[in-house]
Amino acid sequence: MREIKAIVPLAPPKPTKKRVAAYARVSVLKEESLRSLSAQVSHYSKLIQSRLEWEYAGVYADEAQPGTNDNRPEFQRLMADCRAGKIDIVLVKSISRLARNTVTMLETVRELKSLNVDVWFENESIRSLSTEGELMLSILASFAQEEAFSTSENTKWKLRKRFAEGRQRRITMLGYKVVDERFVIIPEEAVIVRFIFDEFIKGAKKRELRDKLAEVGYRPKMGGAMFNLGTLDQMLKNETYTGVLILQRYFTVDHISKKVRKNRGEVPMYRVENNHEPIISREVFDKAQAMLAYQAKHKGLCQTHPSAGKIYCGLCGKTYLRAVGRKGTSSETIHWMCNTYAQKGKKVCAAQMVPQYALLNLGLEFEKIIILPQETFIVTLRDSSEFTTQWQRRTRKEAFAARKRQLEMERNEAQCQQPKEL
Repeated sequence: MREIKAIVPLAPPKPTKKRVAAYARVSVLKEESLRSLSAQVSHYSKLIQSRLEWEYAGVYADEAQPGTNDNRPEFQRLMADCRAGKIDIVLVKSISRLARNTVTMLETVRELKSLNVDVWFENESIRSLSTEGELMLSILASFAQEEAFSTSENTKWKLRKRFAEGRQRRITMLGYKVVDERFVIIPEEAVIVRFIFDEFIKGAKKRELRDKLAEVGYRPKMGGAMFNLGTLDQMLKNETYTGVLILQRYFTVDHISKKVRKNRGEVPMYRVENNHEPIISREVFDKAQAMLAYQAKHKGLCQTHPSAGKIYCGLCGKTYLRAVGRKGTSSETIHWMCNTYAQKGKKVCAAQMVPQYALLNLGLEFEKIIILPQETFIVTLRDSSEFTTQWQRRTRKEAFAARKRQLEMERNEAQCQQPKEL
């Protein structure tokens, strides 16, 4: 007997909602640009949530980020979510909002296409998953890149024109501020600048100078407990403090990478003499440069002692330099060493190191000393007379006793300097 059963049709599957996100960007941090960004975010939020077939996946927005740089934080977050399969469609106002670099644009769209993520460009009415999408994107992205290049060149031209006229709009250096494109001294900051140069040319090393600044309560312009050594080095080399203005010391390599490099002759530089009131004199600045050059040549060695330049090696003929030990500045811990020995080692020059006390024991104001092996000095006095003498290295017991006396003297001096109670 035949059996007939009715086949009840299954309910049609409900259409799956597309997860839709939007990307917005402005390249400059201005009030009108931020209003535009806010308007874009609001527009896309309402648009996505108004479509029943769409599921809202968020709006990704970058502030003050150039379209030529794919290291934008929100852009990278969008790409990460696309790779994680959280997004099906990305809405963008125009091609230039996603990227102005043709290569970056095509790489991004092709990657999203491989993830089956469709990119909709509103102004150009282009969908990346459509047949003609990639061809149109290549053409339009090229136009966007040329526009970015043109904008970059116009900006450079304006800057160079301003530099050629000796005009500076803003600075962030200690001691000055710019008012109507004129440098104006900030008195309380100028005091710090003069202190730095004065102490440095007196012989303070950068580390010592940093500590002195902290002791007297001087702080960096941009905040922080103390100056760092790099900042002090830049200040000591900054010719602006003498009233000279050097413009375009740095330049942007290209409009795509936006990398900034020091100008080593690639583009014109402009030097403006007597541009503004100086904080320090040219003489002080030149002394600081000489000190910097010497310290760079003889790192870790002191060159400001009165005996510097008067002590010579009898083996190689180079001058001796003064080195301060880590345990203090007593005559036991300060030594003089041959420049060649210090820089190139014992194999090049086997000259002896001479402790400070050996010079003090001479008890004479000498004009020149030649140091020979076996603790021998050839001493030339100011009256041009000359004699040869020998010095004896102290035993450990004698050195310990001398160090103990030194510490005792320092403690007594410290007690004498303390104010007595009334």
